[in-house]
Amino acid sequence: MDARVVRERSSLVWEKLETDLARFRKFLRSLLRNRIALAGLVVVAFFGVLAVVGPVLVGPYPTTFDKDDPLLEPSDRHLLGTDIQGFDNLVILVYGSRISLIIGLVSASVAMVVGTLIGLVGGFYGGALDQMFARFTDFFLVIPWLPFAIVLSVILGPGLTTTITAIAIVSWPTTARIVRSQVLSLRERLFIERARAIGAGNGHILFRHILPNVMPLVFAQAILTISVAIFTEAFLSFFGLGPPGTISWGKMIEDSWSALALLRGMWWYFGPPGLSITLVVLGFSMLSYGLEEVLNPRLKRR
Repeated sequence: MDARVVRERSSLVWEKLETDLARFRKFLRSLLRNRIALAGLVVVAFFGVLAVVGPVLVGPYPTTFDKDDPLLEPSDRHLLGTDIQGFDNLVILVYGSRISLIIGLVSASVAMVVGTLIGLVGGFYGGALDQMFARFTDFFLVIPWLPFAIVLSVILGPGLTTTITAIAIVSWPTTARIVRSQVLSLRERLFIERARAIGAGNGHILFRHILPNVMPLVFAQAILTISVAIFTEAFLSFFGLGPPGTISWGKMIEDSWSALALLRGMWWYFGPPGLSITLVVLGFSMLSYGLEEVLNPRLKRR
């Protein structure tokens, strides 16, 4: 290949990279100027750092426990007291954040991929295929998601994979509906007609023109799905349907309920995991709303 052609192609690649970086910096500045998104980002970043760095600070798990004196009150030795078995609640809280966040991220990623593909293909090709996908999506949308997740967990048996699968199944229809409605609008735009006029095929148009335009909304919905997934995992774990042998915030609340912590006023047992779930769900929800507000100018407050 001619060296001149190579230099021109390299130059085009660098120019495109610089353009993309400039757009990303502009997007990041807009996101950080949005107070709701910034507050949500701070909360999410805090729990992300807690999950990654926290175990280094609190020590290994399982921790040594005071089996002869469980349910200890907070002290210098146990900052959040001990659980019903005598394990340190702070250590369990930190390690439980890992499981809760992993389940939320993985299940939201699966739901995002499945929902995006179904909405993308159905909305673009239309016809009988779109009707079939739309009715399939509607079927899952009308099913109450929490009872359905409970039934699915009972049928498949408790486990990490089962929990992720149950959450992903009840989460993808919303993404599919959002993507489909956006694709139905995009496929009629002038730039799509121009792409067809110069001979672009359906695959090229679908993945090079339409998909990049729907991905911002997909990411915003995926972030919101993470918050729903974390809440659903806590709900399933509270009823004993979470992954066995693992620790999570939902499992901590279940153990505190078994120990009658609420009736006995042991706030250090049920309070921290409940507050953590509330904050992280709120943080992801605020980040999703702020992200959608930045990406969609019609939602910006005047």
